[in-house]
Amino acid sequence: MDQALQQALVGYQPSQATIDLVKRTKVLFLVGPTGAGKDSLKDALLAGDGYYHLISHTTRPPRINQGVREQDGREYHFIDQGQALEMLDDRAFVEAKVYSGNLYGTSAAEIQAAHDADKVAVTDIEVQGVAEYKAIDPNIMAVFLLPPDFETWQQRLQRRYGDVVDAADMQQRLETALEEIDQLLNTDHYFAMVNATLDNAVTEITLITDTHSHDPALEAEAREVAKKLDADIRTYLASNS
Repeated sequence: MDQALQQALVGYQPSQATIDLVKRTKVLFLVGPTGAGKDSLKDALLAGDGYYHLISHTTRPPRINQGVREQDGREYHFIDQGQALEMLDDRAFVEAKVYSGNLYGTSAAEIQAAHDADKVAVTDIEVQGVAEYKAIDPNIMAVFLLPPDFETWQQRLQRRYGDVVDAADMQQRLETALEEIDQLLNTDHYFAMVNATLDNAVTEITLITDTHSHDPALEAEAREVAKKLDADIRTYLASNS
């Protein structure tokens, strides 16, 4: 059935009404490699009154995360492939993609809810999704979160996954991180931000949301961290190949 989803996505475009809605709505995307702190930062932002959780749709089944089963309408809107095809046919998504055989997408209805609440729609998203939103509205805010350094990042991954991640999984995560960092360094889609402490990250991202700009010194520092992280990942992969 994933082939049917892939076929339905060929040339997919949201409706003009959806495009206009996106342009009228404040949207903030959190991007970055696994372990950069996207979930913790998103939860901290949502604890305030100014943000709306933009919940994506997916055809994958709920998972167990840190001993807790995902719930429909909390982590994702869980739908079956028939519903996904129907939503694609109705052009109900702003953007959608198939990843590992499952569809992931954000809906116009979720954007509408954020707009009606006069809040900033916030979620974490893949780099492909950011590119698709940027094609609709270049003013969409996307913040690329980075760990302070390679060692800190690995410690965070160890705390998160323990011994669950095997060597092949780790290699895949690192290769994916390289692709993501490449998008940061070679497009103008992102504000770059080092996520060293949660409190500082919330303060920094709130300023970005309020002003649609980023302190030039902090931006430059984050981009240097990204370059160093890129180099360290490549060194690690070369030494473990």
